[in-house]
Amino acid sequence: MATETVDRRAAHIRSLKVTAVASIGGVAAGVVTPLVATSATDQLGLAVFLGAVLVEQVVMRLLGVEVEDFSTKDHLYVAFMTFALWFITWTIILTTGTSIL
Repeated sequence: MATETVDRRAAHIRSLKVTAVASIGGVAAGVVTPLVATSATDQLGLAVFLGAVLVEQVVMRLLGVEVEDFSTKDHLYVAFMTFALWFITWTIILTTGTSIL
């Protein structure tokens, strides 16, 4: 019984780490994108998003998450969370006319 509790807790903490890194990475990419991309149709914005996904893999390894054990579902989850928050952040910045610098 105690082993199951420890395993469930470890799995929960792993999930929190993955979600937090993907979310923070998406917001950070959304803030950086206007510095690189000149407009909403600029393809460099997508490059920032893809770079964020790659950087997140390294950050998760540093936090002790075994990225090598990720399934396709896990990778899609990280990519989707990053994309969603990147898109929302960049959209808010574009629609409000906010200047980052």
